[in-house]
Amino acid sequence: MRVKFFFFAICIAAILSACGGTPTEVAGPTVVPTHTPVPPATMIPTLSTPLALLVLPADMDQAASDLYQKTVYDLAQQAGFRFQVRNTLAPTDLADPTLKVAIVLPPDPGIAALAPTAPGVQFLAVNIPNLTAGGNLSVLAGDSQLDISAFLAGYIAAMLSDEYHIGMIIPQGDPTAQRAFNSFNNGKIYYCGLCRTFYLAQFAYPTFIEIPADEDPARYGGYANILINDRKVYALFVYPSLASADFLSYLGTQGVMLIGTSMPETRPGGWVATISPDTVKAIQSAWPNLIAGQGGINVQSPLGLGDVDPELLTPGKLRLAQETLDALLAGRISTSNP
Repeated sequence: MRVKFFFFAICIAAILSACGGTPTEVAGPTVVPTHTPVPPATMIPTLSTPLALLVLPADMDQAASDLYQKTVYDLAQQAGFRFQVRNTLAPTDLADPTLKVAIVLPPDPGIAALAPTAPGVQFLAVNIPNLTAGGNLSVLAGDSQLDISAFLAGYIAAMLSDEYHIGMIIPQGDPTAQRAFNSFNNGKIYYCGLCRTFYLAQFAYPTFIEIPADEDPARYGGYANILINDRKVYALFVYPSLASADFLSYLGTQGVMLIGTSMPETRPGGWVATISPDTVKAIQSAWPNLIAGQGGINVQSPLGLGDVDPELLTPGKLRLAQETLDALLAGRISTSNP
């Protein structure tokens, strides 16, 4: 009897152990929910998408052409516009009802006559002379910042020249040129203060020479030689109206450093940098008004430094020159001309 009871107890214990145990959990890989970012919507241009035209001459320097095209293309993309390039602008181009902006570089396609025929289009004439802004025609204004260019040229020339031996070539009897020389001198003073030299100088620097209005351009070199050879000028700034490609090329053979507002296609020897209007920045600043349908304005190009020779105007000196230019444009430095 006790054997049966013992056997019965064992069976009950086995049944309870099988039924009442807690199952062991087997660890498996953890599934982490994933989220695939939805790519931003990309505008797909259609024939009804607003159009921006850029009109460039077919023979434009390739680097400049690429820069203008990229600038306007980027602006058009950001604004949701289509973008096309033309080498000419004809009345048939203006018949496109989606055309909203036309940016036109020389030669002039007769934009003053074309603009009134397309009142829904905002035109920007870039470096096309003898145009007046008004209506739907905006004009990239001519460079009226020669005082700033001359000041910065004096600053850079003083920074690069031993004993501040710098000079300027100007047209005789021209009050605007004399004003520019005053700015050139002030730029040198801004850089060097009292500009004390170690040696007694025979000439006061900066020095200048005037070329008569009726002088043969082939004889300009003789005037420059007075500055370079007799007055020991190491850096020159030539007034823009005298700065022909031939004259600048000649100066480039004389071992003098040159700073100008326009560099010839063939770079002269000793060319330090070009101080000229930054047309790209001007287009960028005018763009919001153009796409908003607000035209008839004069657009001033900010000045920029280009064609820099890094062996002459090294990165540190370039930084100082750029900081000075920025301060001039912001009005924090005065050229001291009224």
